[in-house]
Amino acid sequence: MFGIEAPIFAFSHCRDVVVEVSKAGGLGVLGLARMSPQRVDAELQWIDDHIGGRPYGVDILMPTTYQEIGEGEAKFDAEQLFPGEHLSFVRSMLDRAGVPPLPEADAAQIERDLVSTFNFTPGESAAMIEIALRHPIKLIVNALGSPPAELIRRAHERGIKVAAMAGAPKHAIKHRDAGCDFVIAVGTEAGGHTGSTTSMVLWPRIVDAVAPLPVLGAGGVGRGRQLAAALALGCEGAWCGSVWLKTVQSEVTPEIKARMFEAGPDDAVLTRSVTGKPCRTLRSAFTDAWDAPGAPEPLPAPLQAILWWGQGRTRVERVRAKEFLTYPVGQIVADMREETSVREVVQDMLGELAEVKERLDRLLG
Repeated sequence: MFGIEAPIFAFSHCRDVVVEVSKAGGLGVLGLARMSPQRVDAELQWIDDHIGGRPYGVDILMPTTYQEIGEGEAKFDAEQLFPGEHLSFVRSMLDRAGVPPLPEADAAQIERDLVSTFNFTPGESAAMIEIALRHPIKLIVNALGSPPAELIRRAHERGIKVAAMAGAPKHAIKHRDAGCDFVIAVGTEAGGHTGSTTSMVLWPRIVDAVAPLPVLGAGGVGRGRQLAAALALGCEGAWCGSVWLKTVQSEVTPEIKARMFEAGPDDAVLTRSVTGKPCRTLRSAFTDAWDAPGAPEPLPAPLQAILWWGQGRTRVERVRAKEFLTYPVGQIVADMREETSVREVVQDMLGELAEVKERLDRLLG
């Protein structure tokens, strides 16, 4: 379908990762969430200039259910945008921990920028797509729900493939019926938005549900054995995200990367506190606070995401408050112990895949 050498698809918010994976024989996919239109254009142009004509794609968020943000200037005012209980909860949590508040002028501008660029609705994502279509992308993936029919039609007219993520067979069937070229089956081990079914159970279910449509296995893939498992369970390849966070090309800060290297198997938690939808992320004092008795219910997406970014994450990262630092990451975080390069990850995965094949050949004789 793409003329690539390795059945490895890499989701990343970092353009460097996208380029390096495609150069190593896989296919890099750039996540566009939280980017302004100007930044999307600049990032894709950079990729065009450095990828050497190899294929790459983009990942968008076009959810079927979401909360509309307020009207007019009210949507830029935190006091009007969020319930008082939620504002007080986040602010008091950080005040008690000694994390200083943002300067008033900075806080207002950050809130405005977030609301303006947090492309979590179909209209905002459509603007990103218009820009992406000006570039030689080969794939569009929707991470939340089935892509609109008009998007699929326009992509196919340009020879661009379209895919969507699914956490259950019923979602995969909807994607197939909408006209997607393949489906990404996302097990609960995955970082970011995911469901509750493990990859081992989910992958063959979705493969059978949409056959003969191709399926990629996602959730818990970070080495060749897991890639081999995806292929053995009927997938055509693997979709990986978390494993790239440990690379020198990764977008995460050194402080967050250090926390990931210290994390255990239970430190990738499924929570609604970060985006408003179930999202697996690195456990922190922030995620723990929302699980404590008396905590308010997280807001719907994208309000919860804007609350966390505008009232929490920006304050935390400005002073590098380690206990509150978090980032979407899957359960393989416990296997991420040192920094490496994107090319080394790809080579190690393919090398171990070859070893698995040799072992199975011996076992099956």
